[in-house]
Amino acid sequence: MEVVALVLVAIVALEHVYILVMEMFLWTTPRVRRTFGTSEAFAEQTKSLAANQGLYNGFLAAGLIWGLLHPDASTGHQIQLFFLICVVVAALYGGLTAKKSILASQGLPAAVALVVSVIAW
Repeated sequence: MEVVALVLVAIVALEHVYILVMEMFLWTTPRVRRTFGTSEAFAEQTKSLAANQGLYNGFLAAGLIWGLLHPDASTGHQIQLFFLICVVVAALYGGLTAKKSILASQGLPAAVALVVSVIAW
């Protein structure tokens, strides 16, 4: 069960690295505009805001990766739990204020990883 928890945490971390790349570097591309439902003009106008959001997603990913790689398993687990809770809170806020699909695309994987991580420890 612990291995499953670690894999789920890694998946959440990779998802946030992917979001970082989309928001920081690919925001104005047609594919990412379709993903976020934005127009070309809007994407150009909000490029710096999206990059800032991407940076925050990168911090979430970095925290999860730090927790996964921490040499002390107990401390690493606590770090993972903290950052998974951060992702869940961010997804709740994003789902309520920006786009409901954030609850499923970001919140659900983090919540599942959080529950499995708590049970596995």
